[in-house]
Amino acid sequence: MQIEPMVETSRVEARSPSLLRQLRSIDARRPDFPGEHLIVLGVGMLLMLAGMRSRTLLRRTVITAAGTALVGRAASGTGGVARVARVVKRLG
Repeated sequence: MQIEPMVETSRVEARSPSLLRQLRSIDARRPDFPGEHLIVLGVGMLLMLAGMRSRTLLRRTVITAAGTALVGRAASGTGGVARVARVVKRLG
């Protein structure tokens, strides 16, 4: 009688890509529209101000966190502040 070795597949290989990774991939492939990051920055700053003016601690925390996330989103990415910083660094 012959015994065949069991082949284990890792959980990472067996899983399909997560929804977050799929969304990031879709976002990375799409082209930027002019002023996208400035709009996101403005909305993020408005949310941060609104969060700081909120009365309850929970609302203040949630709204400020959402605004902070949008400001971070505006600063990163393919067309954000990171790209501007790279251009300025090359010029200087």
